[in-house]
Amino acid sequence: MKTIVVSGIGTDVGKTVTSAVLVEALKADYWKPVQTGSVLSSDTQEVKRLISNTKSKFHPERYLLKQPMSPHAAAELEGVEIQMDQLNLPETTNHLIIEGAGGLMVPLNRKEFMIDLIQKFNAEVILVVKNYLGSINHTLLSIDALKHRKIKIMGIIINEDPHELSESIILQYSGLKLLGRIGKEPVIEKEMISMYAKKFSNLGKG
Repeated sequence: MKTIVVSGIGTDVGKTVTSAVLVEALKADYWKPVQTGSVLSSDTQEVKRLISNTKSKFHPERYLLKQPMSPHAAAELEGVEIQMDQLNLPETTNHLIIEGAGGLMVPLNRKEFMIDLIQKFNAEVILVVKNYLGSINHTLLSIDALKHRKIKIMGIIINEDPHELSESIILQYSGLKLLGRIGKEPVIEKEMISMYAKKFSNLGKG
């Protein structure tokens, strides 16, 4: 069974939609270990809303923080410290999709970052990339950070309309595989997630 962390090159690049597609494609379990901004919404509830299969289980967040801020800041406002030894993989015999919080260098506390948690889990990473001015830099820095830690990268998912010039330099430099693309959709509903899920069903093999 695979343990896959869905990480992004920053915030609002489409990690939750990508996670929903992968959960549906692999009929995998889902876990968001650290959720901020719960006063506004929950990514777990959003992914649950978007999938159609009945096999996936949704594991509760270990830290559920109210303010839409960096995890370390949201935690401090609530008098909480996010502790790495409290973040342990949920028990499952299924594939597990873990959605990260923000990008790789988002701080969990004053010493540790999301990339440290990924390393602890010994998980593979799928990097979600959105095309915008500056995204090449953010993508290549993220890839270098993962490679420096010797974290396995399954590949890249582009969550945006194509931009050949940006994507070609990223793939050429990194040597990574483009796993697929999720287009810019006007409405995010179950039917759309199911449509894209069919394109990613082979990721659970091997």
